Amino acid sequence: MNGFACLEQLCKENNIEFSVREPMSKHTTFRIGGPAELFVKPKNQLQIQQLLQKCSENKISPLFVGRGSNLLVNDAGINGVVISTSYMEKEIAFNEQGDIVCSAGVPLAALCLFALEHSLTGLEFAWGIPGSVGGAVFMNAGAFGGEMKDVLVQATHICADGKAETFDAPKLELAYRSSIYCKRPDLFITQAVIRLKKGDAQKIKADMEEFKTKRRTNQPVEFPSAGSTFKRPQNGFAAAMIDQCGLKGTAVGGAMVSPKHAGFIVNTGGATCKDVLELVEIVRKKVQEQHGVLLECEIRLI
Repeated sequence: MNGFACLEQLCKENNIEFSVREPMSKHTTFRIGGPAELFVKPKNQLQIQQLLQKCSENKISPLFVGRGSNLLVNDAGINGVVISTSYMEKEIAFNEQGDIVCSAGVPLAALCLFALEHSLTGLEFAWGIPGSVGGAVFMNAGAFGGEMKDVLVQATHICADGKAETFDAPKLELAYRSSIYCKRPDLFITQAVIRLKKGDAQKIKADMEEFKTKRRTNQPVEFPSAGSTFKRPQNGFAAAMIDQCGLKGTAVGGAMVSPKHAGFIVNTGGATCKDVLELVEIVRKKVQEQHGVLLECEIRLI
């Protein structure tokens, strides 16, 4: 019995939901991506541990995904196993220290609303980011001058051998759009501990609404995308450079540099991974020619 068959059998025996040849376009905000050979939807930590142990036994390296907000998946799909956090039990609660303990599969929006409900400030920047808590930890998500590293105290993950492990913030190596998990994709994030401060609910709500308005006004939220396409260069801003190159509206197939915000490549309908990658190279080449800067992608290509 091969590794995939062993995993399927494990899922059936332990009531773990899974599907075969699952289109990844259904699980990314870009709405792009071919089928995953095996797509698994565990509901709790025990099921995660069982899955990872079986993967380890069969020398399978699974891909972990959340809400797919920063992913560009190949048109040919994924010839392997994808394990999603999106179907896991979603819990948000306070610990004895008054910090928020949150499951990795919880949408960032839900965490922001929980903070607002309890008049806690520090997470307003995340309102409107479409990812999950686990994905936000993985990429050290940020916006409007705030980042997860500003509020993250601990993260817990499951190792390939099925054992749980907790890292305090310094060990998470949080940096611009990066963390220890970018270097260790074999670790499955299950939980985050967030530390916020008491604030005024009216002010928190007003700031959240302001950020939401800015997103709707300045970002192409009406089209599928993977968020900002490029990382911020050391000098200047990617969007400004792309705009100055006259690239707004440039398209390849269904992929287009957003006329609203040049830092976004959007799916105007039927875009493929190939379309996006060709457009990315057009943008990078033009910006390098005119500004001497080679832009680095923020999107993860799978």
